[in-house]
Amino acid sequence: MVWLYGGLGLVILLLAGDALVKGAVNLSLRVGIPALIVSLTIVAFGTSAPELLISIKAALDGVPGIALGNVVGSNTANVLLVLGIPALLAVMHTAEHDTRKSYVQMILGSFLFIGLAFRGVFDWIAGLILLAALALILGDAVRDSLAHKREGAAAPEEEELEGVDPDMRWWKICLYLVLGLVGLPLGADLLVDSATEIAQQFGVSDTVIGLTLVAIGTSLPELATTVMAALRRQADVALGNVIGSNVFNLLAIIGIASLIAPMPVDPDFLRFDLWVMLAASLLLIPFVFLKRNIGRRWGIALTLLYVVYVAVVLTQ
Repeated sequence: MVWLYGGLGLVILLLAGDALVKGAVNLSLRVGIPALIVSLTIVAFGTSAPELLISIKAALDGVPGIALGNVVGSNTANVLLVLGIPALLAVMHTAEHDTRKSYVQMILGSFLFIGLAFRGVFDWIAGLILLAALALILGDAVRDSLAHKREGAAAPEEEELEGVDPDMRWWKICLYLVLGLVGLPLGADLLVDSATEIAQQFGVSDTVIGLTLVAIGTSLPELATTVMAALRRQADVALGNVIGSNVFNLLAIIGIASLIAPMPVDPDFLRFDLWVMLAASLLLIPFVFLKRNIGRRWGIALTLLYVVYVAVVLTQ
C-alpha cells in the first residue's frame, strides 16, 4: 500500500501543479500582468511547484535528505535521463540554437549551491543568497526579452505561453487555482510520508530515496516535455527546458525551503552526489559551446551513465 500511496501522491502533485499553472497564468493575464513576467515567474515557479512542496514538507518533517536529494537527483536525472532517452528516439539538433548564456548561469548556480552546501546546512542565510542569485537571473532575462521586443520581434515566451486560454471563464480559473492549492500539499504529504516509510522498510537512508525514487518521479514532466520536443525537432525547447529546470531547482526550491526550515547536508552529498551533479552538467559543454547534436550514441551514453549512477547510489 505504501507504494500505492506514493504513486498516488506523485500523480496528485503533477496534476495539481499543472492546474495551478493554468489557473495562475490566466488569472495573471486577466488582471493585466504582462505575458513576459508571467512566463518568467508564474509558469517557472508553477512547473516547479511539486518539487518545492516536497522539499518544504520534507524539511518540516525532519527528513532533509529527501528535500536535498530530490533537487540534486533531479538535476542529475534532467541531464542524463531527460536528454538521454529522447536522443534514443530522435537526433536533437542543438547545434542550431544558442543556449550559452543560460548554461553558464546554470553552472555558476551549481558552484554557488555546492559552495553553500559545504557550510554544512542550508539555513536562512543560504536561502537568501540563492534567492538573490535567482533574482539577478530573472532580471537579466527580463532585460534581454525587452531588448528583443524593441528590435521588433515578439518574445518567444509571449508566443507560446503555457496554459493560455483567452476564453477560459472565471469559475474555471478559480477551480484550477483551488485544485492546485489543495492538491499540491496533499500530494506532497502522501509522497514524502510514503518515501520515508519505503526508506525505513528497505533499510536505506531518506537521502537515497530522495536521490532516486522521488527525483525520478518529479523529473517525469520534464522527460515527457523533452521527448515531445525531440520528436517535433524543437531541440532548443528540449535543452532549454533542462537548463531552466536545473536553475530553478537549485536557486528557487532550495532557496525557499531553506527559509522555511534549516536543512543539514548529508556528508554523502559532499563526497559524491554533488560532484556527480556537476559532472553531469559539464557533459553539456559539447552541445552548448561546440555545436554538437545529441545523437543516438550520446543518448545511449547518457542513459547508461544514469543507470550506473543509480546503481552506485543504491549500493552505497
